[in-house]
Amino acid sequence: MSAKLVQYVVVRKDLLKALKWPVGAVIAQACHACCAVIHLYYTDNNTQEYLKDLDNMHKIVLEVQDEQNLRDLECRLKEGGIHHKTWIEQPENYPTCIVLKPYPKDEVQKYFKKLRLYSAE
Repeated sequence: MSAKLVQYVVVRKDLLKALKWPVGAVIAQACHACCAVIHLYYTDNNTQEYLKDLDNMHKIVLEVQDEQNLRDLECRLKEGGIHHKTWIEQPENYPTCIVLKPYPKDEVQKYFKKLRLYSAE
């Protein structure tokens, strides 16, 4: 493998702060989306390569401020043909996070340059 594979996880910050979700519930959203995107793109070559070395998976967890910022990111990813899963929590019907299938970092990092690392602070 010539390029380091990475999985980007982007979570709404307002779930924790403005909407007062428990930290565990927010973490669960990211976990759901990670599982779903691996399932959806299981036969993808990058996904298979990523899963070969479970002890060295690389994820980058970032934050967006709110639902609108998450939707804006979703649109940019769709326009760029970037495979991802937007997790919609039910029954609330809240989009909570986006997770990409594994990609070489240099192919997708431009979509995330302006985002900060997720913080529960």
